[in-house]
Amino acid sequence: MSDPTASPPAPQPAAPLSAEDDKLWASLSHFGNIIPLVPALVIHLVFKDRGRQVRQESTEALNWTINVTAAIIVLNVLATILGFIPFVGGILGLLIGLVTWAVVIVNLVFAIIGGMRVNGGGSYRYPINYRWIR
Repeated sequence: MSDPTASPPAPQPAAPLSAEDDKLWASLSHFGNIIPLVPALVIHLVFKDRGRQVRQESTEALNWTINVTAAIIVLNVLATILGFIPFVGGILGLLIGLVTWAVVIVNLVFAIIGGMRVNGGGSYRYPINYRWIR
């Protein structure tokens, strides 16, 4: 019979990633930035303790996507607020909309560059990136 007062066994730590899997998840953390925030966050939380390269690259990718997501949110809120101002607000809203699209395109380009560099065996640091997570 089993003892009902016994505690369940402690979970075992996940096995370290192989070198190929480490590089794969590290590059996917950058490629995942095509969709802001979610893929980089999930990869960082799940795999950061399982490989050195995936920890470094997922942290960099997550910091980048936090900044991009924040910029898109701020620009959309600003465009909405300015949209209530007659005429001038419409023009400024249009300009902010163009800036928002520029941020999205820059994010797409940097995500692809980062993924390709890491997949090629290197490392990638985004040129303009405030590092929230160290």
